[in-house]
Amino acid sequence: MVHNIGKTIMIIGLALFAVGAVLHFGGRFLPFGRLPGDFAWQGRNWSVHFPLASSIIISIVLTVLANIFFRR
Repeated sequence: MVHNIGKTIMIIGLALFAVGAVLHFGGRFLPFGRLPGDFAWQGRNWSVHFPLASSIIISIVLTVLANIFFRR
């Protein structure tokens, strides 16, 4: 039982590390937040950003990865 919890925590940690590395180093190469379909409105003293296309792409990638790793 404890072995399974430890393994799960290590997998989650590695996944978080991978996501953090992609966000940190891939920010220059991946245009998330600036894709066609990502909306941004700016006023004089306000701004609103709605990254619709980026959210859909991230959702698709995470769904595919979850299906690959957690398939039974």
